[in-house]
Order: sequence, then C-alpha cells, then structure tokens
Amino acid sequence: MLMRTDPFRELDRLTQQLLGPGTWSRPSAMPMDAYREGDEYVVAFDLPGVPADTIDIDVERNMLTVKAERRPVATGDDVQMELSERPLGVFSRQIVLADTLDTEHIHADYDAGVLTLRIPIAERAKPRKISIGVGSGSGRKQISG
Repeated sequence: MLMRTDPFRELDRLTQQLLGPGTWSRPSAMPMDAYREGDEYVVAFDLPGVPADTIDIDVERNMLTVKAERRPVATGDDVQMELSERPLGVFSRQIVLADTLDTEHIHADYDAGVLTLRIPIAERAKPRKISIGVGSGSGRKQISG
C-alpha cells in the first residue's frame, strides 16, 4: 500500500477526476519549452509514456498543432489498481508560428518522452549586409540589397 502526504497532488488528482481525461474534442494541455538555438527555433513537448504512433503533428499556414494520446496500460483480471496518478487521454497544444520561420522544413525527434521540433529560421529573416554603391560622377549613391 502506498501513502501520500502532498495535499496539492491530491487536489490535482481530484481535479483530473472531475474534469475527466482529455478527448479529441476537449484535449488536456501539455507542457512545453520554446527557445532559439542558432538559426533554429526549438520547441520541446513533455509526453512521457506516450507511444510515438499516437503523436500527430500538423502545420496549417502558421498554426502548429501537436496532439498525442496516452492510453491506459492493459490490465488483466488478477490486477487490482492501488494508485493511478498518471493522466490518461488526449493532450494537445497549438502554437502560432511567426512568418520568419520555415514551416516547410520542420524536423521532429521523439526521445525519452520528449518530442522536439526544430524549425529553421527563414533565409529572408536572417540578418544580411547591405552594400552601398557610388554612382559615376553624379554624387548620388545607389543602395542595393
């Protein structure tokens, strides 16, 4: 038998029971980190215990949608559940991506329960040097980009 003493964990568990697991029409949120690393924008989602074949990644225009499902562990007749705190059901997150990201070349990896998306910064959004040309004798300057 397991004993718990954290009252906040118990509140989280009760809230999850009242709201029920996430469904495809009302998914639960999933935690994530987002940061820039060099010429890439990186987004990492925590999905522990989620099989890779239940993860769905879509991009439509600039909207990135990630959905995943954690299914219950198969149990037999001789198994009696003593404690169940790991959330089950559907998890989803939507992110609006900036126009400066290249959504045609998103790379996804899934390792140790973390889904990592690497989105390259578009070439047109990278800083570039503008040269200044000097016209012949007229004193006017021509700017080219």
